[in-house]
Amino acid sequence: MLTTRRLVLRRFRPADGAALLAYRSDPEVARYQSWAASADAAAALAEGDPDAPGWFQYAIERTADRTLIGDVGVHTHENLMQAEIGFTLARAAQGQGHASEAVTAVLDHLFTVRGLHKVSAECDARNTASARLLARLGFTREGLRRQHTWFKGEWTDDLLYGLLAPEWISR
Repeated sequence: MLTTRRLVLRRFRPADGAALLAYRSDPEVARYQSWAASADAAAALAEGDPDAPGWFQYAIERTADRTLIGDVGVHTHENLMQAEIGFTLARAAQGQGHASEAVTAVLDHLFTVRGLHKVSAECDARNTASARLLARLGFTREGLRRQHTWFKGEWTDDLLYGLLAPEWISR
């Protein structure tokens, strides 16, 4: 659906189940994530319409070897003018610019093709890598919710980020 120099962002397929389960079951990858990994998740993620309200999950496939290396989730609001974004990358694919490349492609699509006004993101305050990526992409930190989420047996702080269309387009 979306392509970059090194990646294809596409709809999930049921055949992606094993790869999805492998990277989402990795404790280091799942540390700050609230979802539960399952073998059937790829089939469920294959549903949805990327242009309709609700969640749509893009599979991130590396073009060099056609390997599934992660996903980018977009939750479009009912007004079709705002969305939330989240991303997950397999540990072996981290630190190589793949997340930045994939999220950039999705943001460009959301702002320039779909005409969204704002994209928001939220991350666990301990997830410094995700916070740095959001800042590099131009997101503004809009808030900190202290001990807001009971998560995996402890209270966690949530960082809130936002990016407006004019900010993205002028970068």
